[in-house]
Amino acid sequence: MILNEIKRRFFGAMLVLSLTSGTGGTAFAQNTQDCQALRNHVMDGAHVTSARVMTSETLVEYCEVRATALPSISIEVRLPLEEWNGKLYQVGCGGFCGVLGRADKKYSFVNAMGPGLERGYATATSDSGHHGLSVTDATWAYNNPPAERDWAWRSIGETNRVAMSLLDVFYKKKPENSYFQGCSNGGRMANMAALKYPQMFSGIISGAPAMDYTGLVATKMAWLTQANTDKDGKVILKPGKDQLIGDEVIKQCDAEDGAEDGMIADPRRCSVDLSVLKCEADQKAETCLTDVELNVIEKWRQGPRNKAGEQLYPGGVPEGSERFWWLWLTGKPEGGGKLIPLFAKDFVGYMAFEKDPGAGYSLSDFDFETDPKRLETMAEIYNSDRPDLTAFIAAGGKMIVWHGWADAIVTPYKTVDWYEKLSSNMGGKEELEKNVRLFMIPGMDHCGLLPGANGVTQDSLKVLEALENWVEKGEAPQTILK
Repeated sequence: MILNEIKRRFFGAMLVLSLTSGTGGTAFAQNTQDCQALRNHVMDGAHVTSARVMTSETLVEYCEVRATALPSISIEVRLPLEEWNGKLYQVGCGGFCGVLGRADKKYSFVNAMGPGLERGYATATSDSGHHGLSVTDATWAYNNPPAERDWAWRSIGETNRVAMSLLDVFYKKKPENSYFQGCSNGGRMANMAALKYPQMFSGIISGAPAMDYTGLVATKMAWLTQANTDKDGKVILKPGKDQLIGDEVIKQCDAEDGAEDGMIADPRRCSVDLSVLKCEADQKAETCLTDVELNVIEKWRQGPRNKAGEQLYPGGVPEGSERFWWLWLTGKPEGGGKLIPLFAKDFVGYMAFEKDPGAGYSLSDFDFETDPKRLETMAEIYNSDRPDLTAFIAAGGKMIVWHGWADAIVTPYKTVDWYEKLSSNMGGKEELEKNVRLFMIPGMDHCGLLPGANGVTQDSLKVLEALENWVEKGEAPQTILK
């Protein structure tokens, strides 16, 4: 038995040697015992809770390690047993997070470890420091500043620290390159990674970044909700008229870009007159819009403003996003969707202000004259929209930012506004594009979750490959679509 074990370890070591030789040291083979041994790995301020060998849908065997970074950040690291590519792929999480590895349960690209694992990466993610009942649940943040800080930025650094420690003991080698990918709140985290940890990642993918969380989820979403609520607290624009509105928008704007393809290339060029849908006498309600419904849409388009007419957040709901309104704004006639009021209610109740008002706070209580100022304290903690990436660029980092023009929840206008300011601060667009590039995608829903008129979804992206080529080969991306 002892002789057999010696032989097994000898041939295992020879296999590792043969895999690493001639490949630049980027392929490794480990075994079940090496994985299980990680249960005893000791780290400062963190501990391993489990380590087991798993097989993914693509038959990639990996060591799944669960760990906790104190006080309460749950982390998952996946370590390929064979042919590790020598790199780390870390991902963010959507909404208020709280569900470890949620994106991987749906086999998606955004905020998911799977695509990295399939390419041979060691991968890592976290729940951002708390357990939530859903990604719209923010009750965990009530009078809990440490948890808010973990969600805001600390979980990014702690996940990376734990992952690096595990890679070091498992492979006996640090990664050649580290990448971060996230969308929505994960995009906010991506921008935060570039600001807070400018030397941590070789490359960053920031999708539909909710970078100004206080402005977006408090000010803008409260505006959208109040605009669609009458004086009796009832919804004005009910489910079911999305297609009527969307069809008219496409009819008037589709050809603006010179191609009639069922989508709008840039809604900023679009000028729509929906008064043509105004209800006439005896017209069936489902075929037209009332004056109050038209007023709702007008307010949604313009975005939040105070009584003086000052814009409180860049832009509103873009033309061309109507096919996705059921998920974010209006819901379905049979129920479901309408997530914006859910996100906003929990955010303003438990996260947006320095002193949390709690469950009794209603979105109708949000005051556009005084409350935007009250958001400033938490904005310093959460927001990652500072248009200055000097340290990240100085470290040689590359960043791809992408956003769908038909995003009804995280407005693309904010991303464009941020990029324009960033360009100005970084020496102009040509200079900025040496390290940071923005790709705006016509017809795409938020994070490409729902299919656009042209079938475009997150599955249409090849953004990780584009970032790899940029960082590792110096080939700057011209497109991120397949």
